[in-house]
Amino acid sequence: MILNSMNETPAGEISAIVKRQKEWFASEGPLALEARVELLRKLKSAIKTNEQVLLEALRLDLNKHVDEAFTTEIGILYQEINHTLKHLKKWAKPKRVKTPFIFIGAKSRIIPEPYGTALIIAPWNYPVQLALAPAIGAIAAGNTVVIKPSELTPHVAVTVAKLIRETFDPRAVAVVEGGIESSQTLLSEPFDYIFFTGSVAVGRTIMAAAAKQLIPVTLELGGKSPCIVHEDANLKLAARRIIYGKLTNAGQTCVAPDYILVHERVKDALIPELIAAIEQYYGQDPANSDRFGKIVNERHFKRLTAYLTNGRIRYGCKLNEAALKIGPTLLEDVAWDEPVMEDEIFGPILPIMTYSSIEEAVKLVNGRPKPLALYLFTESREAEEKVLGRISFGGGCVNDTLLHLGTPYLPFGGVGESGIGSYHGESSFQTFSHYKSVLKQTTRFDLPLRYPAEKSRIEMLRKAMK
Repeated sequence: MILNSMNETPAGEISAIVKRQKEWFASEGPLALEARVELLRKLKSAIKTNEQVLLEALRLDLNKHVDEAFTTEIGILYQEINHTLKHLKKWAKPKRVKTPFIFIGAKSRIIPEPYGTALIIAPWNYPVQLALAPAIGAIAAGNTVVIKPSELTPHVAVTVAKLIRETFDPRAVAVVEGGIESSQTLLSEPFDYIFFTGSVAVGRTIMAAAAKQLIPVTLELGGKSPCIVHEDANLKLAARRIIYGKLTNAGQTCVAPDYILVHERVKDALIPELIAAIEQYYGQDPANSDRFGKIVNERHFKRLTAYLTNGRIRYGCKLNEAALKIGPTLLEDVAWDEPVMEDEIFGPILPIMTYSSIEEAVKLVNGRPKPLALYLFTESREAEEKVLGRISFGGGCVNDTLLHLGTPYLPFGGVGESGIGSYHGESSFQTFSHYKSVLKQTTRFDLPLRYPAEKSRIEMLRKAMK
């Protein structure tokens, strides 16, 4: 499957897709719970049927090894669907809540309802998972959905588009293909919710477009996620887990450790362990290894290679330009104001910085925008409490990397520049639901106290409300 050109959905067809979905939602109302379950089961079945085709598309676009592609793209979708099917009935059930005594006779409840028609704009780095995982939550909540795969991974985009068209009634779930023009057309449409995963810069554009129509958004962005290695850390284990987190998908992961902040006393002991882990996973020449992913395109390859002039190369820097591969590279003596430390790296380059106390580490991280993820390696409860209590970040791990992203029991999302809102598991259902508050008052009696004509009204209300 080699593509010669990218599919582009015409602007007129995009408008027709959105119009049909909104008209269908308006006439039929929110999907019944049974219908949502059926759609989710159909999605899981379609992923299973197309599993090998999806894996091959991921190999062609990103050179993802089958093991990595399954665990980080396909398997996580099975887990998310299974979890949602197990708990959906409970999530969707209206919840009874207390009513203040002064409203005697009334009952209160909160009813989850879908927003309506939701737009999901997916990125290129995990192009299967991040197109379909948000859709699971949107469908579960009862929305109709339009999915826009990334044009930068064209084989995946075509495969996902075919899967969606063959599986769903387009009035319930539809797909739009194309590049910037298709995205701009979509952003001009009257969606009821927008879910975007991608860069901070594009996130600002999405939010600005949504603001014009007052459309609520979830923005899953990124940032420079620090990995703090304290002086008491198990260095061998830390190195293995850091390299796993950094080099998955060749570093093109929004929650990858962006830089290491290591205590100055153990820096020299940590680096050999990092190198050993790299070579254990990918051999001595990862740039020519089938197990190591490639950079998505030439533009990003050139952006990353420009960082190699920052600081001093301690290890790596082997390039395979023809295959768009950059071998894992460790940088030392990097200044905080160099380009590699200004923007999210999003590649297999890992600067190593030092600190002398946990207070200094906290100050250094807090001097920058709030990160999407933070990782801390330590055996000290005191150091853990200081870092977790004083640094704001989207989510993270203590003594590991990436794994918080893979559990449906933890909401995943950013804070500040790293994002708005969260999803996974019940959080996905909540993200795509409006929680409608309803108070039902009795008609069996009517207390005159509430009405202005009651002479002793204010005195009695004062006593009741204090």
